[in-house]
Amino acid sequence: MRITSSAFGQNERIPSKYTCDGENMSPPLEFLDVPENAKSLVLIMDDPDVPKVFRPDGVWDHWVVFNVPPHVKVVSENENPPGVVGKNTRGHMAYGGPCPPVGQHRYFFKLFALDDMLDLNPDVTKSEVMLAMENHVIEHAELMGVYDRGGDV
Repeated sequence: MRITSSAFGQNERIPSKYTCDGENMSPPLEFLDVPENAKSLVLIMDDPDVPKVFRPDGVWDHWVVFNVPPHVKVVSENENPPGVVGKNTRGHMAYGGPCPPVGQHRYFFKLFALDDMLDLNPDVTKSEVMLAMENHVIEHAELMGVYDRGGDV
């Protein structure tokens, strides 16, 4: 299974259009080679490079979507995939683009194929989704982009 974006490649800079310095819209994504036996998908975007003074665990959750139908192959720019959008770290049930307070951060777009649907309320956090998916992950994939507030190259 793979997750890709036409806006940036693995380990490449995320264009500012998809950040707090631009239009803060979600990038286009493509899901490839999803297992045939998947019952649902989970999409999570997080930043593990947050200074501990801002977040003691060092992680900022930008996007949480679960119960995405496994036949979904494309997520268009500025759209949520069909499914249930959970809470990001700001408490919003939406995409929140990269906005690092200092330096370059890594942003992981994680795609999980599950053998079941998740029976959760819509206002759940990433931690609650991760707990519910335990023992249900068939396969997973990641796309990592980087961003700093120094401007596009």
